[in-house]
Amino acid sequence: MADGETPRVLEAQRGQLRWQTVDLEASVPPTHRVRVIWAMVERLDLSAFYAAIAARGATAGRPAIDPKILLAVWLYASSEGVGSARHVARLCTRDDVYRWICGGVEPNHHTLSDFRVSHGPKLDGLLTELLAALMRAGVLHLQRVAQDGMRVRAHAGAASFHRGANLTQQLAVAAAHVAALRTELEAEPGVATARERAARERAAREREARLQRALVELSKVQARQASSPRTPRRRTGRGDKAPRVSTTDPEARVMKMGDGGYRPAVNVQFASDTASRLVVGVAVTNVGTDAGELLPMLDQIVARTGRQPAEYLVDGGYGHLAPIDAAETRGVTVYAPVRAPRQAAADRYARKRDDTDATAAWRARMATEDAHRIYKERAATAETLHADQRAWRGFTQLPVRGLRKAWCIALWAALLHNILRADVLLRGGS
Repeated sequence: MADGETPRVLEAQRGQLRWQTVDLEASVPPTHRVRVIWAMVERLDLSAFYAAIAARGATAGRPAIDPKILLAVWLYASSEGVGSARHVARLCTRDDVYRWICGGVEPNHHTLSDFRVSHGPKLDGLLTELLAALMRAGVLHLQRVAQDGMRVRAHAGAASFHRGANLTQQLAVAAAHVAALRTELEAEPGVATARERAARERAAREREARLQRALVELSKVQARQASSPRTPRRRTGRGDKAPRVSTTDPEARVMKMGDGGYRPAVNVQFASDTASRLVVGVAVTNVGTDAGELLPMLDQIVARTGRQPAEYLVDGGYGHLAPIDAAETRGVTVYAPVRAPRQAAADRYARKRDDTDATAAWRARMATEDAHRIYKERAATAETLHADQRAWRGFTQLPVRGLRKAWCIALWAALLHNILRADVLLRGGS
């Protein structure tokens, strides 16, 4: 380059007018994943969603956004691991795929956020409807089902957990703040706009309500500890360590995570058919163990599909005698690892003193090579599903608070998973 010569560059020309032709239909390839999602949404019975819309005929009011749009937006956002309603709202205005779903409609983040967590029973009904259709199509047989739980980080910090005395003190301060704020705004209504006043009052009331819920949850924790003979007493230099509850998410519990650390979390349970890998059961609890989750999930599967699994695969966390005995009595063959005996020389598969005929049969079954071969399907199904949710669907931390909303997030994940699996299965894939 000769000295003194100006380099040639392409500069931004923002003042130049440009005519552009926008073809939303052509912006999305025919084989794109979003078309699979939209096609399935159009086939689902959404009458329960439409029944809740107040804008009808000549009745005054703004038309509601079509539930099909909001369903497809959140299903596609879940497939990309996007959990922020504000980010989804931005994508609906600038991303071609989201704009294709919306077709000129621009939902705001409030609408998106409310829709995601306000329709748990309806989403549950859609999951049941989809499973019924797949059973009629002959791709779901429920011969063998695997269940597993994963602990998902709650939307709360470790520092938000407090003892009962601290919670009571904070509640008194919050109640006094609500009363003082109301008096202040009534005495000087001109100090803030109506929106600002409403926002300040709402924030104060919500904090007071969270503290009240935290005290309710604290009583549940105390009752659970008192009724559990196996709960150890952890002692410190100041005596017994009192239970704590989060003021951010009162329903979250501190649980031991996969990396060995302890963090606020919830326990998300999925049950899936091993042959089709379709999710057939969803539950969310705040109990850190899986010990009591086998029978409730089995009941849910029967209620959802009208059919009982022939074989049920669970890991050692579910392997307690009472639920295994109950499941076997119902005619469900359970495959779960047998715990090693305390005495190294003892035979873990031999009948024990507390065994019923059903649990003794389970022990003998788990000693066979066929049982070991069948049990391997649990990891290939349940753990693969969990890995997919963590790696690709954003299930590392919940974007919402409370078990009800967490259940909605789990239902979105299950519904998306089944829609994508149904597309593969109905096309003859595996």
